Amino acid sequence: MILTDTREQKNQHILDWLDKKHIPHKTKALSNGDYSFYVPANPDLNIDRDLFFDKEIMVERKGSLEELSGNFSQQRARFEEEMATYPGIKYLLVENANYQDIITGNYDTKFSAKAYLASLHTFNHRYGLQMMFMPDPQYSGYFLYGVFTYFLKQKLR
Repeated sequence: MILTDTREQKNQHILDWLDKKHIPHKTKALSNGDYSFYVPANPDLNIDRDLFFDKEIMVERKGSLEELSGNFSQQRARFEEEMATYPGIKYLLVENANYQDIITGNYDTKFSAKAYLASLHTFNHRYGLQMMFMPDPQYSGYFLYGVFTYFLKQKLR
């Protein structure tokens, strides 16, 4: 069951993809990140209670480079605290962009490409942030499902 944070906005494309693929999802307040997952209780499989993984893995989604730029500049302290306090695996999903867009300045903010790249790589190394650029957001649901499915498969080994 994919969990979507209650504060997540403009994600109908993800919810539509999950619905189309018959992947269950629900909205829940998450302390970190925009997405995580849980395995619902299933007595037939000897799973006596819901198994939540929101403290072990999360995906933080940004809809654009402009949104991420705001997190690195105006809201840096809050964003940095969220990354620093989360104990699990952290993914950053940046939609409607690719790495080249940062290098070439193909975004609409005053954040310089040099400062943008410095912040991006600093967060990557400092907080173990795994980055995924998704130029076409129609594949974001697929990405989320893959991240969580293969995380669970590794846990079960």
